Amino acid sequence: MSETVKVAGMVLQAMPVGDYDKRLVLLTRERGKITAFARGARRPTSSLLAVSNPFVMGEFSLIEGRSSYSLLQASVKQYFTELAMAQPEVYYGFYFLEFADYYGREGLDETAMLNLLYLSVKALLNPNLDNRLVRRIYELRAMTINGEYAPDEREMSPETLYVCRYVMTAPLQKLFTFSVTPEVLSELESVVDRHRKRVVDRRMKSLEVLETFLT
Repeated sequence: MSETVKVAGMVLQAMPVGDYDKRLVLLTRERGKITAFARGARRPTSSLLAVSNPFVMGEFSLIEGRSSYSLLQASVKQYFTELAMAQPEVYYGFYFLEFADYYGREGLDETAMLNLLYLSVKALLNPNLDNRLVRRIYELRAMTINGEYAPDEREMSPETLYVCRYVMTAPLQKLFTFSVTPEVLSELESVVDRHRKRVVDRRMKSLEVLETFLT
């Protein structure tokens, strides 16, 4: 019998399979992005019902198969259930999950990306933070973690350049501890948008939903 594998991670996707199961995509610290099946997770009495949802963060106990894993149980650190009731925060959150899914790869150490994702989703629930700034911090740092080139420094003012350099190099715990002027935020949005369009080779459905909601 296969040994139990324990990983720390967050659920990026949760899709129904068959009558009662779910197919999960997890971003994990130890094994990168993996697929896991939660058998019977859609039954009302299942112990996996609450843990087989997007945004759930914790330690997952799995059995490894040939091409996927089977979820046995989870010790949850954060459900982020309050995010589902917050708009537009929940739309930002789903975009963050899809962005992490885009970059996630199996077999890689995803500690930095997982920590960034957790802190960014958490920042969406902070009423003192501007969601627009949280989004740009997340996008820029995620691209940096994944080895993308920095934005063109010729494209921005000294103030925005300082913000970009800070976001790219500061400790993760310090990322969401500052604010910017409306002028700098507007320029930062343009800079990060151009950079993202240069390095991300597909349009994300969750971003389309978010932008539709915001317009």
